[in-house]
Amino acid sequence: MAETSFYTEVELAKLGFKSYGKNVLISRYARFYHPERISIGENVRIDDFCILSAGSEIYIGNYIHIACYTSILGEGRVVIDDFCSISGRVSIYSSSDDYMGLAMTNPMVPSEFTRVQSLPVTLHKHVIIGCGSIILPGVELGKGVSIGAMSLVKESCEPEMIYSGNPLQIVGKRIQRYHKLEAKFLETIKE
Repeated sequence: MAETSFYTEVELAKLGFKSYGKNVLISRYARFYHPERISIGENVRIDDFCILSAGSEIYIGNYIHIACYTSILGEGRVVIDDFCSISGRVSIYSSSDDYMGLAMTNPMVPSEFTRVQSLPVTLHKHVIIGCGSIILPGVELGKGVSIGAMSLVKESCEPEMIYSGNPLQIVGKRIQRYHKLEAKFLETIKE
């Protein structure tokens, strides 16, 4: 039998996740630090060269795609709710060093000399993040938020809106047809 690029069910069980559901496709080239703090729902795909480093917790819901080269890092809790899409090279940080010069920086310096800020990051249902975007600690992306490619997200975003850029700006309101499609889709899987 030819080897696939995704872990088998037996291999997944050995990775040590806190929990994971059915139909989880994880690339053999993804890396996980503290997998015992990572919960993964059902119908989740995590592509090549992703790095998930869980501080307190990373929670990944159902029907999620995390594209190649994405990183999710930090001590704060990260929640990715159902039906979210994270494009390639997205960086989600739940911790950040002090950049003002009030403290030393980097994890090789003892914590009494640094001022790392750790805050939760939450992506509510149907959030989509375009490639190359950066999400900083403390950000909450409301239900249905769309983030355009190459955006820097430093503050929380209102539900159902499209944001883009650096500085981040509202581009418009997201068309909400996906709500009806979600209901229709969920009906089909009940059968």
